[in-house]
Amino acid sequence: MKTVLASASPRRRELLKNIVSDFCVHPFSGEENLPPDKPARYVKALARLKASEVARLYPDATVVGADTVVVHGGRIIGKPADEKDAFEILKELSGSTHSVYTGVCVISNGRQRVFVQKSRVRFYALTDNQINDYIASGSPMDKAGAYGIQDSGFVAKIRGSYTNVMGLPVEKLRKILKKEERNG
Repeated sequence: MKTVLASASPRRRELLKNIVSDFCVHPFSGEENLPPDKPARYVKALARLKASEVARLYPDATVVGADTVVVHGGRIIGKPADEKDAFEILKELSGSTHSVYTGVCVISNGRQRVFVQKSRVRFYALTDNQINDYIASGSPMDKAGAYGIQDSGFVAKIRGSYTNVMGLPVEKLRKILKKEERNG
């Protein structure tokens, strides 16, 4: 059965390659304008929205949709709007611990499997120069929380799934896809 990733994220594409040898990418083209909710419900709803839209175009495929947010001080933090926003987000996360939630929806054979993975991440205390240098690289602009765990060097400690923080919890997704393959 064909697998389709409903995401434009290059990180999700790379992560999915680790568990699925052959898949195609069809990014979600709608608006991600659901009202904020509790983080777990919010990312599940967005993942379901993305996967459902793409599944209509690929009814015989297994479709994977995902969404990731960072939560700090009870506030959901998505992608930065601009460089100033990225600086403010990274300054807020500096020296503290935040949560990363990724919601994943797998649609296959008329069934929907939706789950959420949560990881806790502690940042080193960051200087303004470190933050500005990272922003100048362009890396934070397409990432929830304005950073990539794989390229920032900001993470002092992580509790939970590393790939979840990157945007796709492959450990749990692998199990679901294997089960779908057996049931397909």
